[in-house]
Amino acid sequence: QVRLVESGGGLVQSGNSLRVSCAASGRTGSMYAMAWFRQGPRRGREFVAAISGSGTDTDYTDSVKGRFTISRDNAKNTMSLQMNSLKPEDTGVYYCAQGRSHYIRHMRSDYDFWGQGTQVTVSS
Repeated sequence: QVRLVESGGGLVQSGNSLRVSCAASGRTGSMYAMAWFRQGPRRGREFVAAISGSGTDTDYTDSVKGRFTISRDNAKNTMSLQMNSLKPEDTGVYYCAQGRSHYIRHMRSDYDFWGQGTQVTVSS
């Protein structure tokens, strides 16, 4: 059984930075892509960023490109999302997810395992 545990959320002011992390146990390693999704107030859960199993490929939703950086350490079974220049619209619960293959996917239905989420709140 896969277990994903997020950490690092919090309250920050607009323009500041925050790093959220995800620790994986169970089915781990470089075989599976991983991703961050977020769910803001009155919004569905949306794709934020993903990284391939090996870590060589990444992708981001347009609204965070140039501000967020996803990374992973397969030796430690961890994944992180460095968020810079945060905006109030980045507010939401951030979820870590593990996919079914090495390749990046963008749909919720392409991810089998999810963490419990960590709250990120950006004040204006």
